[in-house]
Amino acid sequence: MRVALWLHLLGTVIWVGGMFFAHVALRPAALQLPPPVRLPLMAATLATFFRWVAAAVIAIMVTGFLMIAWIGGFASLGMHVHAMTGLGLVMASVFGYIIAVPYPRLRAAVATGAWAAAGEALTQVRRLVGFNLVVGLATITVAVLGRGVL
Repeated sequence: MRVALWLHLLGTVIWVGGMFFAHVALRPAALQLPPPVRLPLMAATLATFFRWVAAAVIAIMVTGFLMIAWIGGFASLGMHVHAMTGLGLVMASVFGYIIAVPYPRLRAAVATGAWAAAGEALTQVRRLVGFNLVVGLATITVAVLGRGVL
């Protein structure tokens, strides 16, 4: 159970921490670069980050549901676990959408030098990652402070 919890938390740190870094540090610094430099940089950075996020999402979901099963299922758990699970599933769905729709558009536009289209796709990725960052921080808050409150 401790290894599962560690993997669960590690996946959360990678995912939410990476979104925080990208939004708060990388993006503002990259905005100072011209589009032909900035957009390939962001596409390449996201390619690496999204591979790590995919592994993190799998680890979080597998370990989360394993821990729930080991404890006796959802019926024996507080509402904070139900909320955490629901929020996590929303985040995973948003990530799935990002890697299925706007991110491939970003990569294709960067590959052809279509900077306006790449910028539009990156804006959509940024907004969705921003949404997921807020949901991720809320999920962490529910996980830590939710016991006995929800």
